[in-house]
Amino acid sequence: AAQGAYQLVVDQLRPAGLGDLYSQFEQMRDRLKAEGLFDDARKRPLPRFPRVLGIVTSPQAAALQDVLKVIGRRYPLIRIRLAPTLVQGATAPPQIAAALQAIDADDEVDAILVVRGGGSLEDLWAFNDEQVARAIAACRHPVVVGVGHETDFTIADFVADVRAPTPSAAAELAVPDQAELRQRVRLQARQMEQALHRRLSLARQTADQQRRALQRLSPQAQIDARRQQVDDLGQRANRGLGHALA
Repeated sequence: AAQGAYQLVVDQLRPAGLGDLYSQFEQMRDRLKAEGLFDDARKRPLPRFPRVLGIVTSPQAAALQDVLKVIGRRYPLIRIRLAPTLVQGATAPPQIAAALQAIDADDEVDAILVVRGGGSLEDLWAFNDEQVARAIAACRHPVVVGVGHETDFTIADFVADVRAPTPSAAAELAVPDQAELRQRVRLQARQMEQALHRRLSLARQTADQQRRALQRLSPQAQIDARRQQVDDLGQRANRGLGHALA
């Protein structure tokens, strides 16, 4: 009609054809959540100073280079164990699960990174696979998942001990920063030096007080005091005898 208006309010927008995939995602998410795979109680903290870090990703992935660059800058002391796998396609889920099992079997590994760069929902679908989710949940070592971009969420993110928004962020969470460690060591060294000076000063004061107390209580001091008394008494006796004789 004349002067009429039509308004369309969009709360959520998805590319055509992805509705079925998203429905599968929601169903699996709800089912695994009901089983307790997402519970915070089963999440484990990351080691503070890891020595060996396992990485599950494709050797050709740009995500691997990003992770190695971040680790090389932050904590070059760590050793890397790579478990290569496909990260996309129908054959990727069993390979990812096998790579997780293989790297988790290494007793020297302290933590595991599962990383992949950004992509569409289909590109990241391997990390919504139930086999991958259960492989992450079964790991003995804590697992950090950094898949896609910050707004991307997969089933693997919910199961992991720590979810990172990107592969680079996963590397930052997994290792400490050497610059911060050096600064902390310098600060603690100054604090230790100040504490040592305070303790030495207090010890000197205590030693001086005890030395003075010992000097007052020592046998030699008492002998000297008694000798002075004897001298005084001798002089008084001589004066008294002189008076008596006079």
